[in-house]
Amino acid sequence: MNAANTPEELGTKEIQALDSAHFMHPFTDHGDLATRGARVITRSEGVYVWDSEGEKLFDAMSGLWCVNVGYGRKALAQAAYDQMMTLPFYNSFFQTTNVPAVKLATKLAQLAPNVGDRSFEHVFFSSSGSESNDSNVRMVRRYWDLLGQPQRKVIISRQNAYHGSTMAGASLGGMSGMHAQGDLPIPNITHIEQPYFYENGLPGESADAFGVRAAGWLEEKILQIGAEKVAAFIAEPIQGAGGVIIPPTTYWPEIQRIVDKYGILLISDEVICAFGRLGHWFAYERFGYKPDLVTFAKAVTSGYIPLGGVMVGDRVAKVLIEKGGEFNHGYTYSGHPVACAVALANLEIMEAEQLPQRVRGEVGDYFARRYAELGDHPLVGMTESCGFVAGLVLVKNKQTKERFSAEDAVGMICRGHCFRNGLIMRAVGDRMIIAPPLTLTHAQIDELMGLIRQALDLTYAEVKKNGWLA
Repeated sequence: MNAANTPEELGTKEIQALDSAHFMHPFTDHGDLATRGARVITRSEGVYVWDSEGEKLFDAMSGLWCVNVGYGRKALAQAAYDQMMTLPFYNSFFQTTNVPAVKLATKLAQLAPNVGDRSFEHVFFSSSGSESNDSNVRMVRRYWDLLGQPQRKVIISRQNAYHGSTMAGASLGGMSGMHAQGDLPIPNITHIEQPYFYENGLPGESADAFGVRAAGWLEEKILQIGAEKVAAFIAEPIQGAGGVIIPPTTYWPEIQRIVDKYGILLISDEVICAFGRLGHWFAYERFGYKPDLVTFAKAVTSGYIPLGGVMVGDRVAKVLIEKGGEFNHGYTYSGHPVACAVALANLEIMEAEQLPQRVRGEVGDYFARRYAELGDHPLVGMTESCGFVAGLVLVKNKQTKERFSAEDAVGMICRGHCFRNGLIMRAVGDRMIIAPPLTLTHAQIDELMGLIRQALDLTYAEVKKNGWLA
């Protein structure tokens, strides 16, 4: 290959060969990828992306849960350019700062609502959700050290949760496949069962009763460990990568009662759920609980440039600032001026177009109604949605809830039909999930539901042909 060739001059096969030779992808079987060849995404606009073969795909996953304002926003590119031409980078170490970081921290403090006695006036910046959750571990343990309780080190999380893929982030997450690689979790991190009613509810048990019982698993774990050793509980408002697991409405109030009872910190990981995804700037407002730390990333810039951080509640910030002296933690790109400038422009778009309000209002209601209609499909055991996240379960038998075996890989079969027919929809086991851009119109919602139903029909025909139906 001529080194002078630009990507536009390379054919798909050439790009795939270079990809296989040099690019190690996240969460990928590289032997399998080398055989199949990566799909090369080349451009985007609105809610669509195109590949190198000219195929158009409806991106129902917003990239990776992040492109909330949709693709092709020139204002975000202009914000990046203007800042690069002014101050492309300077660090926030050594008692220095930059204007975009200060403005963004101030803006986020204004957007984060006070709940009860919790307020958020401080922000710690990173470049990703994984880094942010590493920072949470550092801040939580430093907080208890400064209060003279260094034995409070244990952080409780949930099975099937996702909190990143760094050593601390992957440990906080509850995914067995990640724990099997790298001797994870690291010490003093433990897990309880997830609040998945469809799978874990008892016969005859109501969703409300299950929500209280599921929250009770936290109290059981606290008592097992010893409350004097527990530092914090971390959870996603809705488990995203775990398959859009939406807890019953009784779950979060009971979690709040338990953390208050034992005086432990509450971390709300909102890397997916913040910035309008559930119809509010932050998801803790949607569910009414009172976190001490709030993890964010992804949609703060709509994925246009990497940025993450932690909203640090006053309860924690006061101790770290007034008692802590120097906090020996941070990143080269904490408060990166270009990333912060793009975030400010992104939030301005979301405010001007009232995207959280659209999700919370009539457009979100229409999306929920149309998605629920998929429940009549013979392959769908249940559907559920909250804001602009939604999931459905593929089953052998709707009446008995009999599931397909893991070896059948029915979710990947359905995902294949999605991709081959112009739809990006994610498979998590036998759950199919979406998280589309917040800019969807009624017509695009109709188009999306039609694409999903087409993929379900094709999947049904295939599993029927294979003789897998009950």
